[in-house]
Amino acid sequence: MASFLQRTLQVLTPPPHINPPEYDGLQFKFNAYLPLLEKQFSKPLGKGRLTRDGNSDFYTFSTGRRNVASLHTVYTLKPRHDLFQTIYHFAWTLIDLHYRPKDDVTLDFKLAPGALPHDFVWAVVAKDELLSIKQDRWDLTFTKTSENSALPSSLSVMSEFADITDNILKPSLVSALNDPKVLPYFRSLSVTDQPRQRPERPLPLDKRQKHVVLSLTLPNRVEDTANLVAAIFPFIDSLHAINLRPETKSKLKKVRDDLDKSLRADAEKEKKEEEQQATEDKKAEKRRLEKEKIAKLPAAEQQKHMEKERKRMLRKSQGKVIRK
Repeated sequence: MASFLQRTLQVLTPPPHINPPEYDGLQFKFNAYLPLLEKQFSKPLGKGRLTRDGNSDFYTFSTGRRNVASLHTVYTLKPRHDLFQTIYHFAWTLIDLHYRPKDDVTLDFKLAPGALPHDFVWAVVAKDELLSIKQDRWDLTFTKTSENSALPSSLSVMSEFADITDNILKPSLVSALNDPKVLPYFRSLSVTDQPRQRPERPLPLDKRQKHVVLSLTLPNRVEDTANLVAAIFPFIDSLHAINLRPETKSKLKKVRDDLDKSLRADAEKEKKEEEQQATEDKKAEKRRLEKEKIAKLPAAEQQKHMEKERKRMLRKSQGKVIRK
């Protein structure tokens, strides 16, 4: 039986050094994007070309552009190489009717210092992504969801304040998002000063980053989304000109001050709980060693110790009654 299972696994699992067929398709699509990267970055591919990370994840790293510290482009393919994962994902679609595994590409632009002078979270999100995106993106929990007449009905705006949307949703971006060829593949576009996962404590000032993140379903034809991807670069260049109202700036600052206080309080609470647990563990270990020591004594000595402990506990309980 064991031999049969081993042979079955060998058949179902392709050797890691063999590229799956979808890799060739991804390489073709990546090559179609390459001229845009070469036009925008002095180092469009970092130290190499398309880098493989496991069987279904690939990435590139681009640097050398004004207003952008780096671009991390991640391609996440469906796990076609693994029959068990394929079956699992298919079964999950029967349980969660909103779950649709797809090949995705995420362009994560880390902004250079000064490229965005304000601290806020803002996004445009496809409506069929709204149910899951706040579970995956803690930073987007800062926002409220609303409709915008300038955008297609399939998209929603997530913004902390309307003033941000008024400043950021310019005609060039609106035009790119209204392209009917883009909509089937568009998932989200976000501008954020917060990490995607909730930090355990306030981040030091030198560790805080701002990002523009574009998430797409990997298109069948790169040309269908090329205009949107190209539009992100002038969009990033325009962020420095955002001019928020003073009251909006004050509200944004208060939100972040309150967040830092909350994170600091949570971190201090967790530290105290860890210290208390360490103290309890130390006491428990001391009691265990004492019990082992007593267990090695002769029976008469053990009896004396038990009697001594009984009297100590009796005095302790009587003291509590007197204090009451």
